Amino acid sequence: MLRMLLESQGHEVFEAVDGAEAIRVAPTIRPDLAFIDLGLPLVDGCEVARQLRTQTDYQGRLVALTGYGRIEDRDRCLAAGFDEYLVKPIEPGRLTETIDRSTGG
Repeated sequence: MLRMLLESQGHEVFEAVDGAEAIRVAPTIRPDLAFIDLGLPLVDGCEVARQLRTQTDYQGRLVALTGYGRIEDRDRCLAAGFDEYLVKPIEPGRLTETIDRSTGG
C-alpha cells in the first residue's frame, strides 16, 4: 500500500524483497529516503540500518517503519542509524512531512 501511495504522488519507488537485498542495492540506487520495515526477512531492519551506516557510504535518510511503539524500540532503532521512527499505521500527514524533509519538497 505504501508503494502505491508513493508512486501515485509521483515518487520513484524501489522495493527490496528482504534486508539482505536492501543492504546490497541501497548504496547503488542511492535513494534520498529509505523506509525500512523492522520485520524484514533474512536481515532485520535495525541490522540493515547498522550496515548501511557503518559498511557503506550511503548518506540518505533512513526511516524505520514498525508496529512496535515502545521507547526502547525507538531508542534501539535510532542507535542503529535510523534518522526517524514511524509507528504503523502512519498518519498521512506525518508521512508527507517525512518525505518533504528528505526531498526538500
